[in-house]
Amino acid sequence: MEFKDYYATLGVPKTATDKELKQAYRKLARKYHPDVNPGDKSAEAKFKEINEANEVLGDPEKRRKYDELGANWRMYEQAQQQGQPFPGGFGGFGGFGGGGGGGGEGGAWTINMGGPGGSRTMTEEEMRDIFGTEDPFSDFFRTFFGGGAPGGGEGRGRQQRAPRSQKGRDIESEAELTLEEAYHGAMRRISITLGGHARSVDVRIPAGVKDGSRVRAAGEGESGSSGGTSGDLYLRVKIKPHPVFERKGDDLYTKVALPVTTAVLGGEAQVPTITGSVRLKVPETTQAGATFRLKGHGMPVVNKPDQKGDLYATADIQLPRVLTRDQRQLWEQIRKTESRN
Repeated sequence: MEFKDYYATLGVPKTATDKELKQAYRKLARKYHPDVNPGDKSAEAKFKEINEANEVLGDPEKRRKYDELGANWRMYEQAQQQGQPFPGGFGGFGGFGGGGGGGGEGGAWTINMGGPGGSRTMTEEEMRDIFGTEDPFSDFFRTFFGGGAPGGGEGRGRQQRAPRSQKGRDIESEAELTLEEAYHGAMRRISITLGGHARSVDVRIPAGVKDGSRVRAAGEGESGSSGGTSGDLYLRVKIKPHPVFERKGDDLYTKVALPVTTAVLGGEAQVPTITGSVRLKVPETTQAGATFRLKGHGMPVVNKPDQKGDLYATADIQLPRVLTRDQRQLWEQIRKTESRN
């Protein structure tokens, strides 16, 4: 059995702060994660080493005892094998038996997976799904932190415990909606296949849902184990671009076409909304690009049906493409009056 330099594994000095340790771990975990390197045995081995190092250095108590162990690790190993106390009165590491990396309470192993989520507890079955039947921890870890004999395999010094109830894993799917569906709310039937069994789940998407948001269907994920609750189904919403409206938060933006005569003299115009069109009073001498606010004609606020955003209509002044003789004469008269002014 060889000594494991966990600081070197994470590429940090022994004086590294908790923040520096966490940053180093997350960076390496993302780089060597099996999902990023499928079939790469060297990356898999590196990932195991990184997790093991973080399992010790990421725990203040384990790190303290690891630092105290230092170069005396061989003496402690021999004393442990002979059933004797560690020379010099050192308390040893036996109290870690149910700690993080190996054989935790109820058969669960605490593994830091990186990312903003920090850490999560994985069942032994999940670990085996990633690493196969091979023990993901070294003999060094087992001896000093795992509470079992070196080798740590099935039946080799590991205490057998009743499995702890484990919540099922969450499932994520995607639903594409039109803006109109997002406005009114929609229903999506999602087909799920797990373990060779297929089923359908109807998910209600609330009115006003935004692009990129997730809708949760509680208990519709994977089944739990040993009496644990089922995971959840999360539906990630993707809203299609709309030819007329642009959405910003709960507000909508559009353009309203104004004949040049209406822009100059004032009048009325029809403004499109999700539910139809509304009449807009246009003041005289309205400039191109002028924006009108139509309160309450935007998107509904999720779970607040009585609240809606606003609609902003920008004036798009339409010039005539062809002039009749009478129109030209009128424009000529206008030009003359402008030149006099």
